[in-house]
Amino acid sequence: MKAFFEGIQTLFVDFLFIPLDLLRQLELSNWWLANMVSWTLMIVCSYYIVYWCKQLQSHQDNNEENQDTTAHSFLK
Repeated sequence: MKAFFEGIQTLFVDFLFIPLDLLRQLELSNWWLANMVSWTLMIVCSYYIVYWCKQLQSHQDNNEENQDTTAHSFLK
């Protein structure tokens, strides 16, 4: 059983964490490039939040949204 867990350790430490180790080394020389993944994720999330809010607004403008408080039986 010990070999199984050491195999998992080897998989993660020696192979799957290599990109993260490269980002950690890159941070010492260029902070902006090292955080490019975070910036990209923030931009993508911001875009989809704006898109979602616009869709909600369009449904509300078309009176398609059901705001009846008795829509669920437990609210009666």
